[in-house]
Amino acid sequence: MDIATIIGLISATGLIIAAILQGGDLATFLNIPGLLIVVGGTFASSFVKFSLKDVINSIQVVMKTFIYKMESPDEVIEKMIFFARIAKKDGLIALEGAKKKRLGTGKNKKGGDEFAGKALDYLADGYDEQLIEDLLSKDIRVTAQRHALGQNVFKGMGAAAPAFGMIGTLIGLVQMLANMSEPSSIGPSMAVALLTTLYGALIANVACLPLADKLALRSQQEFETRHIILDAVIGMNRAISPMVLEQSLSLYLAPKAREERAKKRARPKKGAKK
Repeated sequence: MDIATIIGLISATGLIIAAILQGGDLATFLNIPGLLIVVGGTFASSFVKFSLKDVINSIQVVMKTFIYKMESPDEVIEKMIFFARIAKKDGLIALEGAKKKRLGTGKNKKGGDEFAGKALDYLADGYDEQLIEDLLSKDIRVTAQRHALGQNVFKGMGAAAPAFGMIGTLIGLVQMLANMSEPSSIGPSMAVALLTTLYGALIANVACLPLADKLALRSQQEFETRHIILDAVIGMNRAISPMVLEQSLSLYLAPKAREERAKKRARPKKGAKK
């Protein structure tokens, strides 16, 4: 589960509520018609820009960012080197059995396991190297396009919410100016009119735009993970030594992470003779 996203959303909401309670009543900031204009208008605008299926799929993708844990590049490299050793020792056909033991299943399934499973299946089934590269590269491209669509949906919502907030404010101002004969109602009417602008800003900057950025980050992480798996599979198919393959895959890591990995590999195992 992505704790950072949950903490961010809860913290932002909590700070806003705390600021409201410091200066008045929470009910003062609740206006149902304004919420309907902003929320309904944002979704209506999204349905105009994108298909209904695209919007629903994007929401489902965002929900997955709360549930699925992304493996670090170091963890992915460790996993692929494990398979490389199996392939070197027992042959590519042995990857079928090793895959079932090492890759997660069901609730324990992690982000790159499905892609890694397909890649190992291609190896175990004896696919040609070029075909393996073509199939996996196409999978990466299609996934990137799908993620980009999800990002665009939430960016579109982030742009539409403030606009509909301003529309709601203009509607409220027109209604206020139409009742100028009652000066005592101007203040409350102005407050209600401004609430829709507040709703639009909150929806855009607390939810939609941060979630779009989170999707972009997740997409980049998955892109990197899948390229590590692709390079590892090609290396296994070429019977490259696991040690050499590990050095090659370590280039995906930041210099500091590379140094830490090298130190960890050089550290003697427990029970090893000195």
